[in-house]
Formats: sequence, C-alpha cells, structure tokens
Amino acid sequence: MTSPQRAEHAVAPFDTHYLDRLMEEHGLDVIVATSKHNVQYLLGGYRFFFFDTMEAIGTSRYLPAVVYRKGRPAETIYVGCSMESFERDNGRLWPASLDLGTTGSEAAARQVVRHVLQLGPSVKRIGLEGPFIPADAAAILREGLNHCTFGDAVLPLERLRARKTPREIACLREASERVVDAMLATFWSCAPHRSKAEIAETLRLEEVKRGLVFDYCLITAGTSLNRAPSLQRLARGDIISLDSGANQSGYIGDLCRMAILGKADAELTDLLGVIEEVQQATRRLVRPGTRGGDIVDLGLQMAATSRHGAFLRFQAHGMGLVSHEAPRLMDMPRTSYTGYDRDRPLESGLVISIETTLSHPKRGFIKLEDTILVTEDGYEALGDAGRGWNEIAV
Repeated sequence: MTSPQRAEHAVAPFDTHYLDRLMEEHGLDVIVATSKHNVQYLLGGYRFFFFDTMEAIGTSRYLPAVVYRKGRPAETIYVGCSMESFERDNGRLWPASLDLGTTGSEAAARQVVRHVLQLGPSVKRIGLEGPFIPADAAAILREGLNHCTFGDAVLPLERLRARKTPREIACLREASERVVDAMLATFWSCAPHRSKAEIAETLRLEEVKRGLVFDYCLITAGTSLNRAPSLQRLARGDIISLDSGANQSGYIGDLCRMAILGKADAELTDLLGVIEEVQQATRRLVRPGTRGGDIVDLGLQMAATSRHGAFLRFQAHGMGLVSHEAPRLMDMPRTSYTGYDRDRPLESGLVISIETTLSHPKRGFIKLEDTILVTEDGYEALGDAGRGWNEIAV
C-alpha cells in the first residue's frame, strides 16, 4: 500500500465554488471522477500520455481517479499510476495529495476507499460516474464504503464543464478550423476511381499533419447514403460528404462539409441552399438568454415544413471534451439522453453543434454541421470555411 505524496502547490484549475453548489444541489459530499474527460477537466487539462489512446494493461486497466470533497478543494487527491511520477516531477499535477501506485482498476478503487475513509465520518454521500467506472472498481467502492450512500456525479460534472474557459474555447476553435482545413485539402485530392477508404485515410493524415488526434470520418459518395469508409470508388459528377471528428488536447472539432467532382447543377445548389437556410436561421437565435429549446424548435419546424421535409433532419447538441454534452437541447433516444437543458437560457461560453441533413433518394447525402460558440453579445461560428459546394476540377 502506498502513501499519498504531497505536492508543493494546490490551486484548483476550475471553479470550485460552482462545483460546490452543484454538489449541494445533488446532495453529494464527495465526488469520485473516473472518466477520462472529467479527470482531464479536474486536473486542468492533464491526461497521462502513456494511456492516452488505450487503458488495458495486463489483466486489468488503468483507472485514474480524482476525489474531490465539497468545500475543501485542498483535500483533493489524485490516484494514478507509478509512471505518472514523471509528470509529477514536471509539475503537471496540481492536487496536494498524489497517490501514484499500482496500476489496475481494483487497486485504484482500494486507494480511493482508503482516502475517503480518512476524510472522516461526515462524508455520507458519494457521487460516482456510473457509465465510466468498471464493475470491479464499483464493487470495491460500495463494499469498502458501505456506511455511505451513492449518487450520480455525471450530471453535476457535465454542468461544471458546460461553460467553457478561454483556454477551452481556444482549443475548440483550433480543432474546428483545422478539421475544416484538413477536409478542404482532402477534397482537392479527390479524383475518379479513388475509394472512400482512401479518402478517409487521406483525411486522417491531413488532420494528424495539423496537430489533431483523429477520431473518425463519416463519408458518403455519389447517391449512396452509406457513411462508412469502403471500397466504393468515386465517379465523375459524384457528390462527397466528409463528416469528421478530431480533437485538439481532447477538445472536439466535429463538422461536415460537401464537395462534388465537377460542377454543382441547379438542383444541387438548391438542395444545399435549403440546408444553409436552416443552419443560418437557427444560429441567428444563439445569444445569452435565448431559451435553448427555441433553436431546436425552429430547426425542426423549418425541416418539417420544407418541400424536402420527408428527407430533412435537424439536430443541435452541446460539445466540448465530449460529443453530445451539455447543453442537451433535445431528446436524443439514440444517444441515450433527454433535453435536460431545453428550457434553460443559453449562457456565454456554451458551445453548440448545429446540423441539418438531407438524405435525398436520388441525389444522395447532403449535410452541413457547424460549431457555434455563445458569446457575450451573440455567437461565433468556429471553423466556418468551406460551407458551399467545393467543386473539384476533373
């Protein structure tokens, strides 16, 4: 068993007073954060490089944990692994108490239990991230802290992350601009006979070249509505959609842009124009004080009353370290959440993805997805280039 090490400085890099209020609202004395995104947020952007893209090791997995006590940020402890002593020596870990011992989900859970017990009997209700804690670790916490009751930490931590700091906004702006720049470079590489899989790989390389971590590429070509990379080959006159996510320091750039091998005809120009009309109308509502659900209500109404309404779809959702995070503006059964924030007013610092999709039965898949930052006096569109038909000479 290791003993927590003491760091020289302990200044929390997030709004502890806001988190304390959120915990009070949810009746929590302590939060145990175990998701990669919330650990990163509570540690001020830190993510251990060795396990950045995987967690499995040996017969278990790396499970970092931040234990935060309401009203007492100085008592925060970080449970990590022994190799993170390198990062401790680099001054990257702010908590005064660091427990950098054995790697493994059960081992990490036992250290969390040990620390919480040391906080004393006044700790009675603990918040866990149910979807982001392994079953073996959760079982150890519940057994070792059986004098406590357990609640949900996902929602208060999501609300804490919702209002983005200037540093976070800079990451989201860079991610969005670089994703679009990579898409445009990829479009110019398209040519007849290239496969969708080859184009998706080109986009990955273009994003990596721009300092991003590639997450995914959804791609369509021609009249097909299939969005997976495949051996389907481009032909002259095909339309192409690239919908890609890549991240800058964990913050997601997620946008969609369109291209065509040749010239867009009048019908295609009109179809993309319908989508652009919805995008522009809904983003004009974005400002502090606007009811969040009004954006969705307008987008859904415009889609339903459009002459292409049978094939037109609209959605809007929050984004940041997680795709589809707060603000949650509409019910999204396929992503397992409800419109918790639809009746809340927008605030400066929120970031929203707005997307309109036309699955045309004859012309194919046409979509725009934009990233919109709520500013003090309105909005800023992040990565707003390349919105029309990007015509590729063939």
